Amino acid sequence: MLNIDDNLILIDKNNGNLALRLFNFEDYSKFTPVQRLNYYSIIWIIEGDGILKSNFSEYHFQSNSILAFAPYQPFMISGSNSAKGITLNFHPDFFCIYKHHETITSNGVLFNNIYESPILKLDETTATQLEVLLGQIKNEMLHGDFAQHEVLVSYLKILLITASRKKVAERKPELIHTAKESEPFILKNLMKFIEEHFRTKHAPSEYAELLNITPKALGRVTKKHFNKTMTDLIAERIIIEAKRELYLTDKQVKLIASELGYKDEYYFSRFFKNYAKVSPQIYRETVGFGGGAA
Repeated sequence: MLNIDDNLILIDKNNGNLALRLFNFEDYSKFTPVQRLNYYSIIWIIEGDGILKSNFSEYHFQSNSILAFAPYQPFMISGSNSAKGITLNFHPDFFCIYKHHETITSNGVLFNNIYESPILKLDETTATQLEVLLGQIKNEMLHGDFAQHEVLVSYLKILLITASRKKVAERKPELIHTAKESEPFILKNLMKFIEEHFRTKHAPSEYAELLNITPKALGRVTKKHFNKTMTDLIAERIIIEAKRELYLTDKQVKLIASELGYKDEYYFSRFFKNYAKVSPQIYRETVGFGGGAA
């Protein structure tokens, strides 16, 4: 395993915030409390299996897996006492995924895809490539001189492309062996339509109409591929957005509800509590804007 020696941190000189961080870990204790970080996280589990909880779902992972999280995406990791790995954090101000979306495919592949597992199982070749790249990032953080930012961004970009290629390649066998040839097209467009319309379209029938299939057929597809109903998929996307608004802003709950397509604040609050187990106001007071979030 690449030895980082210490918690390597690069600070943004403009605002004093964390720009880039690289560190080893030997257990999951740092990730046991729910994490809601304001930067991207790439966690390489080199040794040790465990359980990941994120975005209302639970996943089991094994050694030599990458876990990837976008800013403010809640996650928690637990597992065996003995574990080894490397974590790379970077702030959106240091490297903006959206700005580089034309040259890398990580947004929607590694990050910001609530419909797929955030886990990437590595093969030996990809693991070796990532270890080399992390070693280069480590050396640049320790010994870099002029143009350090540009060099680090270059290494980071290659790392994200390498991981994204591997995850895209993992999808292909699943699509090839899909029972119906139309299902990959439906799934791709379903995710696209939910992202575009979750604020205004809350009914499964509305998405079935967009996809030109029956609600029953759409329900079969979502059950097969996500083991969830369409209602749950739509609701989860709405709840994630509501949590982000409660976490990041001081907007009134009534305004957040309205922006998410709910005219009745009290109906929205009941809907939120049904999925999040607490009311919007309690969520804000405990983990959101001005609360005790990490």
